Amino acid sequence: MGSGRNVVAVFGAYGHTGRFVVAELRERGYVPLLLGRDRDKLLAMGQPSLTRQASVDDPGSLDRALDGAAVVINCAGPFASTAGPLVEAALRAGIPYVDVAAEVEANVDTFTHFAERARAAGTVVVPAMAFYGGLGDLLVTTAMGDWTAADEVHVAYGLSSWHPTAGTLAAGVVSGRRRGGRRVRYTGGRLEYHDDALPTLEWRFPAPLGPQSVIGEFTMADVVTVPSHLAVPEVRTYMTARAAADLFAPDASPPAAVDERGRSAQTFLVDVVVRSGGAERRVAAAGQDIYAVSAPLAVEAADRILTGRTRTTGVASAGAVFDAPDFLRALSPHVSLQVPLGSRG
Repeated sequence: MGSGRNVVAVFGAYGHTGRFVVAELRERGYVPLLLGRDRDKLLAMGQPSLTRQASVDDPGSLDRALDGAAVVINCAGPFASTAGPLVEAALRAGIPYVDVAAEVEANVDTFTHFAERARAAGTVVVPAMAFYGGLGDLLVTTAMGDWTAADEVHVAYGLSSWHPTAGTLAAGVVSGRRRGGRRVRYTGGRLEYHDDALPTLEWRFPAPLGPQSVIGEFTMADVVTVPSHLAVPEVRTYMTARAAADLFAPDASPPAAVDERGRSAQTFLVDVVVRSGGAERRVAAAGQDIYAVSAPLAVEAADRILTGRTRTTGVASAGAVFDAPDFLRALSPHVSLQVPLGSRG
């Protein structure tokens, strides 16, 4: 096994996103330590010496699995079940924790239950370090610039399609149960559960996407990450209607690889608008495959933690713990940024 600071544990290494994370780590010179419940799937991925069987139901197995790792990246959902035990294990091991959770309630749990303990331990816990939650937070933080507060934040997801993984579908079931079938939004400075129908609106995305039909209040993890460190009472997220239809289709199919990296043909454009008084600031990011792009997000986060490029300790979102504009520049091989003229207030 590698030495000390270059060993990164990946829990759920054989999952769809986990495989992208493992490949990204290897590409960047890290030694991935493959963790998960299914030993056969782990062994099929790499050397036996770099695989460790572990279960969130067995704290001892997690402790043994993290021995020698410098940081752990949790890619195994539903995160309502895995995040808590993995954060606990990371705190026992004295190492930082990163996950790719998109589940609103799971991320709330991480901030609620571990903020004080992680801060007291002087370590970093970064939830939602992925396409949902992490990328949006970095874009919002960048758009805010020198503003310390804003009236409202809008994050619109322009997905060409959405072929969900089994993990995404399972997480959706768990979230639905936790909400009692209700919907959630962030308004008036807090999460609000409701039974209102979601509106269908038009959102004018930057070119080349242009105007699209979107589902309003299609609430994603940004409603947790953004207000965790920015004074914004209204955070609203939107999803292109065609992608939402794909997600909820009874015959939804998983992503299919179309290139040598294993990415699907799905493209995305995330458009962020921040408003304060009469001023508006806007920034957008485009790329390919929401699951694949979560890997450079999570691995860049781990790299910055291990090289001391962090701004705080405790539980913190991407925009709070990292230099957001610099982080986005580092993603340039995977994400292209657009800052429209006249977007600065």
